[in-house]
Amino acid sequence: MEIRKVGMVGLGTMGAGIAQLCIQSGFETVGREMTPEFAERGHAQISRFLARNVEKGRMTAEERDTALGRLTLTTELEDLAGCDIVIEAIVEQLGPKRDLFAALDGILDADAILATNTSALSVTEIAAATKRPGRVVGLHFFNPAPVLPLVEVVRGQLTDEAVAQQVYAFAKAIGKDPIVCHDTPGFVVNRVLIPVLNDAVRVLDEARVTPEDLDKGCRYGLGWPLGPCALIDLIGVDVQVHASEALYEGFREPRMAAPSRLVNMVNAGLLGRKSGEGFFRYDEQGNRVD
Repeated sequence: MEIRKVGMVGLGTMGAGIAQLCIQSGFETVGREMTPEFAERGHAQISRFLARNVEKGRMTAEERDTALGRLTLTTELEDLAGCDIVIEAIVEQLGPKRDLFAALDGILDADAILATNTSALSVTEIAAATKRPGRVVGLHFFNPAPVLPLVEVVRGQLTDEAVAQQVYAFAKAIGKDPIVCHDTPGFVVNRVLIPVLNDAVRVLDEARVTPEDLDKGCRYGLGWPLGPCALIDLIGVDVQVHASEALYEGFREPRMAAPSRLVNMVNAGLLGRKSGEGFFRYDEQGNRVD
């Protein structure tokens, strides 16, 4: 089966970025959101980033308009029927993802592929909600999806090898440099990154250093392109907490558990760039406000 039509469930920051990649690469794409307002917000984000590409000479205005013409918005899961692959980028919780895949299982053709953008949850457990676990795979993009080249293609316990290879080829077709791994908590990058970021947050209290100075120390002392506090704000404080919980559940190592400071921030609605405030404050375009 050739992948020609893509379904994208969730048009938040990650989903909109993935949909942008797909339409830029020539794929007809159906973007599904819970409400028309959320769908239009995702469309506006995609339009804004494509406009920047035009301004910077990366594409012409005609190419932008052609790409946007490949995107269809909907609030109905049934409109994803006929898609060759559906990628989900919804809330990072196992229950909603399993519910979504179970629903899609009864809508999509038998040979369609279901892909999850989860950053740390078990692809195998998500696949178990369907009658096609062999055609379920992890396709983990990194934020911002249109910019960062890496994608993790994650084989679940029952993922068909041919499906993994096909999704790998799809990732390359949309301009990514993918790696393949098996289903394990945190996969490759987050297995390393999440506990390191948790350690960094604990240093804030232990060393009584400011977020600004911690980030400065990691950027100039360790050569990080982005400090840990700014990176967590970019990822989403809630996403960091959910990923930490998944890793802790899998390994039971104390440093995997989310620091109380992050949990308190989530409870207060301080989620980072997407909420306008996390460790730092941001304007509506996601630019930092000092």
